[in-house]
Amino acid sequence: MRKGIHPDNYRLVVFKDMSCDYSFITRSGVDTKETIKWEDGNEYPLFKLEISDKSHPFFTGKSNLIDTAGRIDKFRKRYQNK
Repeated sequence: MRKGIHPDNYRLVVFKDMSCDYSFITRSGVDTKETIKWEDGNEYPLFKLEISDKSHPFFTGKSNLIDTAGRIDKFRKRYQNK
């Protein structure tokens, strides 16, 4: 890698698709607060995704129901006074 252009926290991170329980590990500089034990027995930072290529209708060819209940209510509650 070229020096000085990448973040200091560039490391292995587990990304987990919460809609279909699919996980993969790759290098990233994303900030995380949670960790998870991976298949190799090591603990890695965890970043939760709402959708990935395993659950997106474009890649799967079918529509998956993703639980987003309450998102509109949360939005309205947050911005009701504005």
